[in-house]
Parts: sequence; C-alpha cells; structure tokens
Amino acid sequence: MAGIDRLLTLPQYVAPHHALSRLAGRIARIRHPGVRTFLIKSFLAFYDVDLDEAERSSIDDYASFNDFFTRALQPHVRPLAKDPNALVSPADGAISQIGTLARDRLLQAKGRDYSLAALLALETSAAARYRDGNFLTVYLAPHNYHRVHAPFGGRITAIRYVPGQLFSVNQRTARCVDRLFARNERVVVEFETAHGQIAVILVGAMLVASMELTVCDLSAATSAVVSGSAACNAPAGGDFGSLERGDELGRFNMGSTVIVVGEAQRWQWLPELRAGSVLRMGQALTTEIRSAAG
Repeated sequence: MAGIDRLLTLPQYVAPHHALSRLAGRIARIRHPGVRTFLIKSFLAFYDVDLDEAERSSIDDYASFNDFFTRALQPHVRPLAKDPNALVSPADGAISQIGTLARDRLLQAKGRDYSLAALLALETSAAARYRDGNFLTVYLAPHNYHRVHAPFGGRITAIRYVPGQLFSVNQRTARCVDRLFARNERVVVEFETAHGQIAVILVGAMLVASMELTVCDLSAATSAVVSGSAACNAPAGGDFGSLERGDELGRFNMGSTVIVVGEAQRWQWLPELRAGSVLRMGQALTTEIRSAAG
C-alpha cells in the first residue's frame, strides 16, 4: 500500500499546481447557465450533498459552480455547542489528526511530523507560545460545507498569507509528502481569546483556486509576496476587530484543510475525538478549558 501511495503521489511533484488551480477557478466561475448547470449536476452525481441544508436549495439559484460550492447554510442547521466555554469545530469535515504538540512538532501522518514555526511562518521564538499546545487538523472533502468559522470568540491580532505549493491534502498525500501543510499555500489567522492565543490556519490545495476571509481582502498580500509571508492589511481604522464563536471567518473556493493550534494546558480534547471522526461546524471539541488568567 505504501508503494502504491508513493507512486500515485509522484505526479503531484511535477504538476503545474498553480496553473491548474487558476484554470479550475476560471471554470468554476463561468456564469453561462448551461455550463453552470452541467458542472453542478455532474458534481451532485458524484457527491452526496444535502441541498436541503442550504439557504438556496435549487441549483438554478446559483450564479456559477463556485457560488454553489461556497454555498451558505440555513442558520439553524449548524447550532453551536451549548457550553459557552467549549471550542467548536471551525468547519464540516473529518479529523486527520488531533492531539498535543511534541514540543514544537505537529503530527501529519504516521511517521511524519512538521514544524510549528514553519506552519505559522514565524521564527521559532515567536511560535514558542504554542509549544506543547493542542492541535487539530480537519480535512474538508469535496461534498462538505466549505465555509470556515471562528472556533472561539476573540480579537484578531494577526493575519499572514504564506505562498507555497498546492499539493492535494487527502490522506494519501499526507502519508507521502513531507511537511505537506507547511509547504502548501496558506493563511494564518491568530486570535487573542479569554483562553489564550489560538491560531487558525487555512491550507490551500490542488485545484483550490483561492481562499477568502471575511475580515480583510487578501488580494494585496497575495500579489505582493513572492517568498516568506505577507501581512494582510487591516481595514480602515487599523484593527481587524473581533469575532464571536461560530462567526464566519472565511471560505475555500474548492476544498482543503483547516488546522487549529492553541497554547499548552488551556483545554482538553473530548476523549471520543480521534483521527477519522466526522465533524460538523459548531459541535463541541473540548472540555475543561482554562482561562488565560487561570
């Protein structure tokens, strides 16, 4: 199985990641009714999508395939966990990995880990506040709801766009590609909360044409940076402001992965959560959260 995984992953090393993703983005945004309808119906033939949950349940109500793919849900279908102190899932998806950092290393797959500082695009000293903290990696499959929400309420302190590759982020690729999430294009959003600092990382992937945030326009950052990372400019007033738990943070134009990282000893993951567990946005993830002053 490992040999087959490596063989099937090899083409990704030479594939024109960004060119393919730009092409997918253009196609997904075509507004011609015939093209739009063909793309949506073809997608629905392959994937089980519950359109009854969507604000717009008819495919004729969508302007393009991307409009359909990033569809909003009816407010009542993703209720937030009743415990106001619980971290909630930022997205629909399945857990790839969950646990505690080994000092400054996150588990990617069996036998593979990667650096927290590399993931966050920070110097090791700046990333040290998360050392031995908690992390969660959520994979969004094509059929999932593709908007990302704040796992806990807090003030946004930093947003960084980090350029990179666009390898697929499915389980096969995670088993085969070293430092997958730290080498793919991504957006890092850091929150200061009553329970310490939390980082939410939106990771791009093959055919993910772009990522968007509700709190800033990423276009200036993405066009300006070639290597390293670029800070997203705050709106007029110089402050990104705050989000409440469950507020929409951003979306993927096509699917990918969300990673949540928190400081050490601030919470415990619910014991029933493990790799492979299916999540719905808003469900409780934690117990025994401690306040920053605790």
